[in-house]
Amino acid sequence: MIERRTVLGMLGAATLVAGCSSRAGVGRGIIAIIMPPYDNPFFRAQAEASRDRAKALGYEPLMLVHDDDASKQSEMIDTAIARGAKAIILDNAGAAATVAAVRRAKAAGVPSFLIDRELNVRGVAISQIVSNNYQGAQIGAEAFVAAMAEKGPYAELVGREADTNATIRSEGFHAILDQYPDLKSVARQSANWSQTEAYAKMESMLQANPQIKGVICGNDTMAMGAWAALKAAGRTDVIVVGFDGSDDVKQSILSGGIRATVLQPCSRQARMAVDQADAYLRTGSTGQPEKQLVDCVLIVPSNAAKLSNFDMRA
Repeated sequence: MIERRTVLGMLGAATLVAGCSSRAGVGRGIIAIIMPPYDNPFFRAQAEASRDRAKALGYEPLMLVHDDDASKQSEMIDTAIARGAKAIILDNAGAAATVAAVRRAKAAGVPSFLIDRELNVRGVAISQIVSNNYQGAQIGAEAFVAAMAEKGPYAELVGREADTNATIRSEGFHAILDQYPDLKSVARQSANWSQTEAYAKMESMLQANPQIKGVICGNDTMAMGAWAALKAAGRTDVIVVGFDGSDDVKQSILSGGIRATVLQPCSRQARMAVDQADAYLRTGSTGQPEKQLVDCVLIVPSNAAKLSNFDMRA
């Protein structure tokens, strides 16, 4: 049986591709847009922003979903090369596992422009546009410390261990949290960016540590899973802080649930990547360094209403 997220990814890809049909085959060639599964709204927002910007610039978007599978991603990069793609926009399936495929595309004359997740080498992709995860984690941790009144036992839900972002965010959290001796880490587990896993991990952590006062999460999907488990246990007194800036967490913040999140403006980064691909294809240069960090924004009740689809409205 095909896994649920794969099915959702296929359906999401079909929906996004359907949106390209009016421009298909017209204009300046194909840009391949290769993303993780669309059942995560963060990745869907990136895909939509990339697609829309590519269409606006006259390209035909080729929408592909790698399901966080490096082997499948490699096949999709080969597909992009075979289809004659002018460029690849990629949120990759592993910092190390992706390098060979991106290098292969480069050798074939197809430049890659990465967003969200970086490679562990430079000089293979043309651009790597990522959120300043360390800075974002620090401002999220500062909000968490304030909500915790600088003391009490807390738990941490960490993202997928193979993802560089998971490590950077956890390090950023602890650069702040570890300065407060009265904050006590009592549990730390990976929930692989998954809401379902976060729910189960939160249940087990709460059973083992019923005194938990707060939970800091490496992304909003895990924060939503943790919050659902806490609500089911009657523990809405527990402070939860997330990371991403999803609309689901925005609604929770506005209704007095999750305390805060950190917006990484993925839609803007996706548009930046397409703009830089276009500039590179036209002029041979993006005018920017390869590695580009985009600062994150703390989202709390006072500014949450301005958040929409991983962007801040003016």
